[in-house]
Amino acid sequence: MKTSDFDYELPPDRIAQTPLEPRHASRLLVFDRKADTVSHATFWDIDRFLLPGDRLVINQTRVIPARVYARKWPTGGRVELLLLRRENDTTWEALVGGKRLSAGRRLQLEEGLQAEIVAELEGSRRLVHFSEAIDAYLERAGNVPLPPYIHTPLADPERYQTVYAREPGSAAAPTAGLHFTPELITRLESLGVLFSRLTLHVGLDTFAPVNEENPEEHKIHTEWCELSPTAAGEINQTRRNGGRIIAVGTTSVRTLESAARLAENGDAVASFSGPTDLFILPGYHFRVVDAMITNFHLPRSTLLMLVSAFAGRERMLALYQQAVKDGYRFYSFGDAMLLI
Repeated sequence: MKTSDFDYELPPDRIAQTPLEPRHASRLLVFDRKADTVSHATFWDIDRFLLPGDRLVINQTRVIPARVYARKWPTGGRVELLLLRRENDTTWEALVGGKRLSAGRRLQLEEGLQAEIVAELEGSRRLVHFSEAIDAYLERAGNVPLPPYIHTPLADPERYQTVYAREPGSAAAPTAGLHFTPELITRLESLGVLFSRLTLHVGLDTFAPVNEENPEEHKIHTEWCELSPTAAGEINQTRRNGGRIIAVGTTSVRTLESAARLAENGDAVASFSGPTDLFILPGYHFRVVDAMITNFHLPRSTLLMLVSAFAGRERMLALYQQAVKDGYRFYSFGDAMLLI
């Protein structure tokens, strides 16, 4: 297995720059793994492929407005900070943009907020200590960090949040969930489809390409996630009742399969809270996820490797090629796939 095995050509005009309205108007490519068949629908019609008693597991993380700007003190040079992970109330791991940003460099933000780079990490990552907790400041002055392949400004920042986002902490949206609307969720529930929530705070490493020739040598990022005892109980009950566990997005897949590693006494999952370093590559045996909803992912990414583990690498690349030919929209604001 080589990283180049997960490469594919994508015309730039296939990268969706703006979200569709309404959210559930996106297209849906459905691949039935057992029958080896492909169907096409809109996301609103996803109920055609679901059954009463199926349980959709959604990620309720919320993207924080984590892009902020500062000036070097006392010289005044401009600095861009993208907050990635909270160490504590006043210390964050961040990507920094600017020159000569070494440990000890002091920064001045708006409203009198001060910061200092306290450690140099890998590449442009730094550990930054702020003079006070910055949650309220982010809500006032922060900007939602859109992925670098999106060049069109977003008129409404809420369009880069799922309608069920509750728990702030992500540097990027769990994009498979962007297709759901309250109306669709209500309709699915009325048809007997069940919902459970979990939390995984998405880091930007999720979208980074794998640079190692052998993907097994790639150092996978860790992400904080949580599956509550209530949600774990719901999932275990659905499994006992014969219903399918359908992960909404690769973030839900990663959390569920991490929870499955801790399961005991015949349960499918166990509740837990903490970081996960689970790296899913072809050959992985899925323990709890029966189907998944996902967007179209970047070449050479860990996410493309994950869905290839679920549906087969050659088949996934063939589906991507077909989606390109059929005019599907790719990446965060693009269309969706249902793998069953």
